[in-house]
Order: sequence, then C-alpha cells, then structure tokens
Amino acid sequence: MSIDNALLAILCCPETKQPVSMAEPALVKKLNEAVARGGLMNIGKKPVSEQLDGGLVRKDLKIIYPIRENIPVMLIEEGISLEQVS
Repeated sequence: MSIDNALLAILCCPETKQPVSMAEPALVKKLNEAVARGGLMNIGKKPVSEQLDGGLVRKDLKIIYPIRENIPVMLIEEGISLEQVS
C-alpha cells in the first residue's frame, strides 16, 4: 500500500495540522490483529471493525489515520490512538 508522494506531501492531521507519513507494514499488521480481536477503538469512541489497508501516522506518533480501498480517511473521529497497540 502506498500513497502518491505529491498527495502525501499535502496531507496533514486534520486536528493538529502535523505532517503524516506512511505507516510501517508491521504496525498495520498489529492494528489489524487488534481489529480481528475486536479490541480497537477510534477517537470517536467507536469500535474499528474494518481491516486497514495501510495508514498515515501523525508526526508525533500518537495517531494513525486508516487507509481503506486506497483512500486515506482523514477524519478526526476516524483516527486511531496508537497507545492501544504499544
């Protein structure tokens, strides 16, 4: 899973405006394992039920925004706190 570099250069966290970068495959795998167990919540306090194709990690490494069907979901409430998988 990858995002065009030109698009990645203009994307940022909708809440803090920090830059984002592509998540490592190992992190995406870890998140998807948590999704499969039913143990992952988004910032909107709803369970994450769909597997991630990838993700965009905020610069401070606290939030990841999911990529589904090659589309980054850059909504604050869809962000996932990485504290859940640390």
